[in-house]
Amino acid sequence: MKKLFKVAVVAICLLFAGNFAKAQVKIGYVNFNELIRSMPEFKTVSTAVDAYQKTFVDQLSTMNAAFTSEATKYRKDQATMTDAAKTAEEGQLADMQKRMQDFQTDAQQKIEAKSNELSKPLIDKAKAAVNDVAKEKGYTYVFDSSQGAALLVSPEADDLLGATKVKLGVK
Repeated sequence: MKKLFKVAVVAICLLFAGNFAKAQVKIGYVNFNELIRSMPEFKTVSTAVDAYQKTFVDQLSTMNAAFTSEATKYRKDQATMTDAAKTAEEGQLADMQKRMQDFQTDAQQKIEAKSNELSKPLIDKAKAAVNDVAKEKGYTYVFDSSQGAALLVSPEADDLLGATKVKLGVK
């Protein structure tokens, strides 16, 4: 009988402890990408990245025009060229093409690095605002709903996007 009583007391304690712990956890979500895009600073960052990217696009266009011109000249003069001249010209065209590919890869890396550099303060500001709203509203966890399948079901009341936009002063 004593054992049964002890088991019942432990079970009741676990039940109450589980309900108490469950009441302490509050989960919310925010579409972080939408939040970032709605911030006024996003337009400035986006414009700066686009301008930076345009410099590489212009250089690549110039390189492509030079390659096209050389390739056209080679095709036109190919019939009258010696084998040695053809091999040299083909090597030069292959070298130009490789330099263009290397330039494009390097440009993509530089653009991504510049975008990350310019976006970091904006992302940090948005994360701080989400953190502040979560603390104010008592949320223990906040999911990023822009990550696709990371969050499948969520009640509308727990969406922190609106409150975070208000915190940032964004419409």
